[in-house]
Amino acid sequence: MQPKTSTLERWQFSAAVLLPVVLALVITAAAVLGFVFWSTANIDERALDRQSAMFGQVIDARRDQLEHELASVAVRDDTVVNTRLMFNFNWVDRNIGRWMHEFFGHNRIVVLDTAAQPLYMMQDGVAVEPRTYRRIASPVQQLVNRVRAVPPRTVVPGTQPRPISVSDFALVEGQPAIVSVMTIVSDTGAVMQAPGTEPLIAAVQFLDDSTASRFNNEYLFADGHFSLVRTARPDRATHPILNDAGRFVAFFDWERDRPGLMLLRQTGPALAAAFAVAAILVFLLLSQLRRSSAALEAGRRHAEYQAAHDRLTGLPNRMSFDTHLAHVLTDRQGANAQLSLLMLDLDRFKQVNDTLGHQAGDELICAVGRRIRGVVGPDVMIARLGGDEFAILVRDRQQDVTSMASAIIEAVGHAFDLNHFKAHVGVSIGIVNTASGDAEPRELVRKADIALYEAKAGGRNRSVVYEEHMNELLQLQHTIEGELREALQRSDQLSVVFQPLIDQRSRKVIGAEALARWHHPKYGQISPARFIPVAENTGLIESLGEVVLRRACELGATAPGRTIAVNISPTQLRNPRFSEQVFDILRETGMRPTDLELEITESILLDDEHISAQNLRTFRAAGIHIALDDFGTGYSSLSYLKRYPVDRIKIDRSFVSQLAEGHVSVAITQAIVTLAHAMEIEVTAEGVETEAQATILGRLGCNTLQGFLFSGGVPAERITAIFADKANTPDRRRTRAA
Repeated sequence: MQPKTSTLERWQFSAAVLLPVVLALVITAAAVLGFVFWSTANIDERALDRQSAMFGQVIDARRDQLEHELASVAVRDDTVVNTRLMFNFNWVDRNIGRWMHEFFGHNRIVVLDTAAQPLYMMQDGVAVEPRTYRRIASPVQQLVNRVRAVPPRTVVPGTQPRPISVSDFALVEGQPAIVSVMTIVSDTGAVMQAPGTEPLIAAVQFLDDSTASRFNNEYLFADGHFSLVRTARPDRATHPILNDAGRFVAFFDWERDRPGLMLLRQTGPALAAAFAVAAILVFLLLSQLRRSSAALEAGRRHAEYQAAHDRLTGLPNRMSFDTHLAHVLTDRQGANAQLSLLMLDLDRFKQVNDTLGHQAGDELICAVGRRIRGVVGPDVMIARLGGDEFAILVRDRQQDVTSMASAIIEAVGHAFDLNHFKAHVGVSIGIVNTASGDAEPRELVRKADIALYEAKAGGRNRSVVYEEHMNELLQLQHTIEGELREALQRSDQLSVVFQPLIDQRSRKVIGAEALARWHHPKYGQISPARFIPVAENTGLIESLGEVVLRRACELGATAPGRTIAVNISPTQLRNPRFSEQVFDILRETGMRPTDLELEITESILLDDEHISAQNLRTFRAAGIHIALDDFGTGYSSLSYLKRYPVDRIKIDRSFVSQLAEGHVSVAITQAIVTLAHAMEIEVTAEGVETEAQATILGRLGCNTLQGFLFSGGVPAERITAIFADKANTPDRRRTRAA
């Protein structure tokens, strides 16, 4: 015992003597170094502010200069004569296109007529077809609209007209650029034009390496570059370029001028030498004193934390959750104590992980964990069970878990910023409540999983509270799956009926939609709403879809000129061999591709999968028509319609059922029809059940009607007879715009 006591006393004595000296040295060193680093950072920040301000003035000056350069050819009598009065391609190419490229370095020049249609376009000094204009039409058209929106100036005869011009920053062909649009006017006033009818000239100057090099040489920016991504390097400065609407266009980054850092490098050795000896002595004395105990304590804490927490999110892991749940179930006092378990699973996480990469997926998981914590608060148990699964344990009887689940769904539904990309996911939640003291952890988790399954089966991005009948429904789902597998191996249970498609104007039957039906020998007629979701969830939808498609094509082969519509699932469309399967069936049955219409749902458009997009393009190239089913009930967006062009949209029956004079559904339906026709897309209304609905749809311009007012699904023999009726002889085959 004596040696240990002596050692402890020596450590105590040394600490009592050295502590004041050590503290004085540390405080002095910290004060001096703090002042030096503060001064250095302050000097560097001032230098950065000056350079950023200078670049802002430089880029704005270049924008103004582009307008002046454009005015050199736009404000001329010759330009008005050779563009408006008599379009002279050779003159325009020589005096505008090539001149602006060779003399000013403009990358794109477009001459537009009074209706803003391209007459001439120059690309990198070479005249190209005017139709090439569509690649830059979007940013240019925005400036054209702004020019046309400027109130016309009063033109006094005999005076020089003043052009109207607008310039802005924009992304052109995926590159940042300065875009300027100006009206073409007479420089002498000899050629008069009605205000607002002048032809236009647009110039595009890319903010590329050559422009950056010019800035570097003229304004002494070091290694400046334009980029669409903010650099993360600390030795480079970044200045964002925003358009007039305040939206980001590009970054300009350059090597920072850091006079403060240079000063620090010059004075640093002297400061380092002054404190080196003292620092070494302090370090040796203190490190030896604390090294052993600190290492042991840190190792113990780290091991405990790693064993109980998820390494990615820092949340408790499955082992910690299971332990905590078992403890809570055995520790609760009284039978009235409330306990709620929420099981969460992300929707569309796989698409984000596959598209943006595993690193982005990991960032998304962490961000979701933070948002959930922000909703439930710091005192509620949250665990990551693995993958994209989370669990929440709520012990507060005053807490409304249904409202909590809704708040979580809303929070997770907002966009996530991942590596400069926006990702959208949803979350499905299963909830189980218990008030008994004898609940088993495994049973509680199983019930929460069943509720989670019901949430996903019911459309995802929703919460469901467990009820006892759900267990029976789950067993029924397994039964349906087994019976459906057997039915697909037979030919006497599954059938296809056809619901007529009615031309709105002539009320003639112009085609039919194929619908799957299942008559079970024991359970009777099974609703498609019951067995189709089971087929989708179990992978049987591809086999079922092939049956329906083949029988639809067999009918279509006997009725050329009639449209036969078939629903396809996202699972089918994601299959790389699906297009081959469709064409094989068409070839085997003899049906013409132009008579086939494939109906897709908006969820396919949201997938943004390369294979799905490629299959759609292949079908349309072969003449097969594409229809967008249940339009208006999901994430309907113009951007999706432009990315995946379709030939027809089908208005959901939920709108049609409410059609009545003065009802808001009339205005919504009118907007959908107007939008579709503006994009040269035909419109079909589903679920038409009354003549009043059909009349309103006709007045709104709907092309095709479908519903029980005309007929439900009928067998192939009956639809063949309907097609053969002379009253349904088609007037003219529809064609698709190129």
